Order: sequence, then structure tokens, then C-alpha cells
Amino acid sequence: MKFQMFVQKHSKQITWTLGGLIAAALVSQYLLHWLILADVLMAIGGVIGAVPIMIHAYQALRVKVVSIELLVSVAVIGAFVIGEYNEAAVVTFLFLFGEILEQRTLDKTRASIKSLTEMTPTTALVVQANGDVAEVDVDDVDVDDEVLVKTGAAIPVDGVVVAGTGYADEAAVTGESRAVKKSQNDQVFSGTMLSDGYLHVKATKVGDDTTFAKIIELVEDAQDTKSHAEKFIDRFSKYYTPAVLVIAFVVGLISRDFRLAITVLVLGCPGALVIGAPVSNVAGIGNGAKRGILIKGGEAMDTFAHVDTFVFDKTGTLTTGKTAVSAVKTYDVDKATLLGLAAKVETLSDHPLGRAVVAEAQADQVDLASLAISANQTIKGQGISAIVAGKKVLVGNGKLMAANQVILSAAAQADLTALQQTGSSTMIVAIDGVVAGLIGVSDIIRPEVAAQLAALKAAGAKHLVMLTGDNQVTADYVARQLGIDEVHAELLPDEKVKFVKQFQAQGRKVAFVGDGINDSPSLATADIGIAMGSGTDVAIETSDVVLMNSSFEALVHAFRLAKKTVLNTKENVFIAIAVVAFLLLGLIAGFIYMASGMFVHEASILVVIFNAMRLLNFGGKRHPNQPTTTQSGKLVEE
Repeated sequence: MKFQMFVQKHSKQITWTLGGLIAAALVSQYLLHWLILADVLMAIGGVIGAVPIMIHAYQALRVKVVSIELLVSVAVIGAFVIGEYNEAAVVTFLFLFGEILEQRTLDKTRASIKSLTEMTPTTALVVQANGDVAEVDVDDVDVDDEVLVKTGAAIPVDGVVVAGTGYADEAAVTGESRAVKKSQNDQVFSGTMLSDGYLHVKATKVGDDTTFAKIIELVEDAQDTKSHAEKFIDRFSKYYTPAVLVIAFVVGLISRDFRLAITVLVLGCPGALVIGAPVSNVAGIGNGAKRGILIKGGEAMDTFAHVDTFVFDKTGTLTTGKTAVSAVKTYDVDKATLLGLAAKVETLSDHPLGRAVVAEAQADQVDLASLAISANQTIKGQGISAIVAGKKVLVGNGKLMAANQVILSAAAQADLTALQQTGSSTMIVAIDGVVAGLIGVSDIIRPEVAAQLAALKAAGAKHLVMLTGDNQVTADYVARQLGIDEVHAELLPDEKVKFVKQFQAQGRKVAFVGDGINDSPSLATADIGIAMGSGTDVAIETSDVVLMNSSFEALVHAFRLAKKTVLNTKENVFIAIAVVAFLLLGLIAGFIYMASGMFVHEASILVVIFNAMRLLNFGGKRHPNQPTTTQSGKLVEE
């Protein structure tokens, strides 16, 4: 065991020693004409080179795997039997040298992923009760602790800024290329760097619960999740490698040419085929990770590439989710009373429309604290019923009113229709069974969405669908602005799932894009669930793709990247098969031999790796002067 560990640890030194012996042997043979010394040096080199290869072959056999190393080991033993020491030495050197180059290039493809783990903070400056600051291990920071972050330091926790201002480089989390200004009440993420200023941050998530820790976990898990192509190649290799042994044996029996049989073993190594698919997926996942796009494995990448139907939630996805009250209609009550009761009810909800009503009431200085809620009920897909200051208050849509036998007057119905035609979401407020008013709330359409949806179609999307719980008129208005092909409105969460299943039954590959907890069933049901990073943890956990910066530009890039990665995988498989065919033809034609065959074999492995590495720069780099947008669609301050 110690010997095996020693050999594995010093494989590079063994390779360079073998290369030196081969060089010395060539000098002895062709310059000094010391043929016996050349043979001795080649034989020593062949033995030294064969040791690590045979150890790997033995380890694979222990777990009942017939590996490439076994083919090479048998070929080297055969070369010694027939006295071809130079072939044994050259073949083992090429194989070991190829492994070194493979590892170096693979490390480069994983560099973007490794850089994430290297950015993980290890310590934090915690502000003590007496005002002193103590440096502690990041694992010892608790939720609600106050952490001081200085210029140039990594933010160690997810939290909210309670004091100070600064600029945070959030590229590791969101892919955002510019530093984002942070001040009081702004959210910050673990693993991001404070490039300027200082911040006091109240911790909301620590340790493995932080967004950054989850990103690392997702990306690392993604590397181990295999695509359909990888799974097929794994199954193929189980039979292919033993088949090569059998074919070489049969060739030896029929031709009586032991050298030819050994050459068949060397040429039959499926190295490029085995490495081609996984290296493409790792490079594709790494490209996404650099841009704040988390694709959860090769299988998700493969499925995503074949999506033809994109289904979108509206609020917080196609729109910014930053809503504001645009109109208030009252009937027999004053505005302050209507807003006060409605806002008090909406304090029970975290829905964007409800937050807009609360913000409007606070802006009008309505005293919400004096209003007491004695009972409440949230009705999924309809709204909220509550007893506020002794009055029964209903805030919701027409379904909620109908369920409670509340009838809209002709005037109220006309006002409701007029508000909806402006694209505003409407909330009906009833007090003690009578409609007291209407509140119109406008949710701003993301400014970049229309252009990016057009780009999504150009990239291969055939159907764009919007499913929303909002009213049909508002949904149609948004769809017209964005060029959505198909709209279904006034849906409950389970009804959205039914539509997703309906599209799948029609033979479509469906991606659902959403950000809310109500979207989780649809995210899980769709062939590919895509969560906007500003959404809930549940949505992110349920999804297959996470867009950390919630941008549609990232969605388009992710879709194009998935297609490019799958194409790259197919290119690598083709290259691998083409090389094997070339080697076999060369063997038959007589211009390919053992050493030259191994050289071509190792070269083919490097070709597929370098081909995959092109994915790391797919999409190019954002121009430094190009404006970027935040989750709210506003330009980021520099």
C-alpha cells in the first residue's frame, strides 16, 4: 500500500525519469552506436513506466473494472516478451505524459470552480456587546451577530447592512461584472468582496446556509451529475474494453502475429471517448458558474439544450416585482381608511402586490399600528380575509368576492375593467360584505425582457408562454408588450402545473422560469426548472438551473451555453471515433505501429480536451463600458 501511494505521489517524477532514459537510449543508439546500452536503458525505462500503469490497472480490477491501463499493461508485457523494449518504453512514456497533460488541462477547465472555494472566507470580525471587535472563525459566527467588513475583505455571512457604505464585488455570486453600492438595509452575500468603504452587517445566514456555500455545493454536485452521453459512454466502455482484449487475442490466434495483437490493444484504448463528454460538461458548468449561472449537472445541461417551450411566471419574473400603487378608487369610505385596512391585512402577506399597498399606506402616514387583527385566513389564489379593528375585511380578486357573496356595483365593475386595461393588477377591498374600493398596482416590466425574449427565440426557443395568477386583461397587456406567444391567466399553482403537463403531453420539452414559492410545483414538474436568483430558497432548491443575478441576458446565455455544450460533446465523441477508425485503417494499411498509434491516441485525448476548453470563453466577455442591470432593472452605480 505504501509503495502504491509512493508511486502515485511521484508519477510526474517517474514520467520525467522515463523521458530521460528514452533520450539517453536514443543518444546511445544513434550517436554512440552502443546498441546494447540502448536496449538496457529502454528496458529499464519500460519497467519504470509500466509500474504506475499496472498499479492503476490492478486497482481497477479489484473493483471489477477493465480499464484502459489494463490494455496498456498487457501491451507492454507483450512488447517485453517479443523483445521490443523501445516500444514498451515509448508507449508507457506517451501514456504517462498524456495523463500529465490531461490533468493540467482538466485543472484549467475546473479553475473557475476551484476559484469559488478559494474565495470562501475563513474568519470574521464580530462586534461584541461592549463595542470591541474580535476576530473569530467564520464557523463560530451566529445568526444576528454584527460583523464588521473592511475594505478589501470578503464578506463572511449573508446579511443586511446596518451601518456604513461601500461597494461590493458580487461577481462570485451573481456574475455581476461591476461593484454594487451597498448602504443601510441592503442585502449582502457571503464570499463577495468589499472593494471600497466599510460595512456593519447583521448576519441572517451563516456557514453552510449562506448563498455562497450553497453555490459551491451546487457546482460541485453538478460536476458529478452525468449527462445522457456520459452515461451511454460509461455503459459502452464496460463492454468495449473487454471486447478489445478479446479482439486482440483473436487477431493473435488467426494471424500468429503477436506484435500485431499487441498493437491492436494499444490502438483500442478508448481514452478520447471516455474523457470527451465529461470534460465538455465541466467546461460548460464552469463557464456558467463564472457568470452567476448554476446548471445542476450534465443531465440538466443535456435536457436544457433540447427545450423548445419556455413557460414564464409574470410577477417577479417578466416584471421587476418592484410594484407601486398606481390608482385608488373608493366607494363611501375615505382613502386613508381604505388604505389602512387593506395595508393592515397585507402585512400578513409577502406578496409584491401586498408590499406595494403597505408602502403606499406608510407613505401616506396611515397609522397601521393602531389597527388590530383578531383573525385572518389566506385563501390560495384568491386573497386574504381578516378581522381588522372589528371589521371583516376582504382583500383579493373577483374569486374571493364571489366566494363571500360580495357583489360589485356597475360603477365598480367599470372601474375594475378600466384599471385592468392599463395593465395594472387590481385588488378589490370589501368591508363588512360591501365593496369599499379598488387598488391598482403596477408592476414594472423588466426593461431588457422584450429584447432578450427575441434573442431566446433566435437561439432556438419555439414557444413562449406566460402562466399567471393575475387577471386576463393585465396578462394580455404584458404579453403584447413582450411578444409572448401564449397566455393563461387567473391560475392557481396547481393549474399552472396542469398546463406544464399538458405541454409535455404534446411532446414539448418544457422549461419553467419562476422565482416564487408558488412556482415550486411547476419548477419541479417541468423538464427544466429555472429559478431567478432573487427568488425563494424553495424555488432555487427545486430548480435545475439557477440565475443568480435574475437577468434574462443570463437566461439566453444559459440556453445558448447548453446547446453549445451538447454540440461540443458530440464533436468530441465524433473526434474519438474518427481517430479509432483512422488508427485501424492505418494498422491495416501498414503505416501505423504501436508507438505511433499511442502517440496519435494521446494526441486525440488532448484534442478533445482543448476542444472542450473553448467552452470556457463561450459568449466572450462583457465590455467594461457596457451598462449592466440589477435585479430591479436599474443601472448599477459605479
